[in-house]
Amino acid sequence: MTMPPLRLALLVSLAMLAFAGNSLLCRMALKATSAGDSGIDAASFTVMRMVSGAGVLWLLVQLRSVQRTDPASPPAPTVKTLGGNWLSAAALFAYAMCFSLAYVSMPAATGALLLFGAVQATMTGYGLWQGERLGKRQLAGLALALAGLVVLMLPGLAAPSLLSAVLMITAGVSWGIYSVRGKRGSAPGAAATDPTRETAGNFVRTVPMVLLWALLARHQLTPDGMGLWLAFLSGAVTSGLGYAIWYHALPALKTTQAAVVQLSVPVIAALGGVVLLAESLSLPMVLASAAVLGGIALVTLGRK
Repeated sequence: MTMPPLRLALLVSLAMLAFAGNSLLCRMALKATSAGDSGIDAASFTVMRMVSGAGVLWLLVQLRSVQRTDPASPPAPTVKTLGGNWLSAAALFAYAMCFSLAYVSMPAATGALLLFGAVQATMTGYGLWQGERLGKRQLAGLALALAGLVVLMLPGLAAPSLLSAVLMITAGVSWGIYSVRGKRGSAPGAAATDPTRETAGNFVRTVPMVLLWALLARHQLTPDGMGLWLAFLSGAVTSGLGYAIWYHALPALKTTQAAVVQLSVPVIAALGGVVLLAESLSLPMVLASAAVLGGIALVTLGRK
């Protein structure tokens, strides 16, 4: 699949902003819980996030169906006609569950670093296994981006607990698998032809999974009002719409490019933490951000 470079850059930029927004919204919602105060729990947050994301995506597909068919009798999308598959939905659910559980006791920037480090490792490893190769400039860009991330997290890095780190790395591997499957499409060897339907189908399939989790954790549920609102924003905007945009851009990217470009998310999350979580802006943060973005540029520009 080919796409005009400007359009591709815009879609990728919007998707990265959405991914960073997920980290910030989740940490904001669960911060009270980690401090021992009254706040939303991880299961309630995830249920609202995935249900609202599924609802928004289903509505988008329905509106498109109305535009393309007779308005008097538009066919309502079903799970089968939405696209996607249960394996991709399982990877999406595993990502969302581990993501929320990890952010109960992890700063936003640290979580984003572990998450997308695992995503990058998963997708780059898959790309290399499939025969993709990085040129010297791309390897230098990858090294520069990784070095920038390390420098970014050194000032004031809050070391997470082992359990939280394992949960976030698992979330990253699951998201990497979901992205790889999204690039391949529902059918073996096929690219996703309708990204919105594919994403909607996967989100709808996660609903019974998150409801089962909530049922099992029903005695620990604390559905805080503000937390539910933040979870709704995470599901409807930064997850539902953000993932649909990412799914649309994925076929135009190499697997290694798709992996490395997501290294920008910890930078965006760290800068967002300055504004939303009152974290300080330091010179090392600015220099590290420039290194990460410059490294991504070297990788995505290709060999030429």
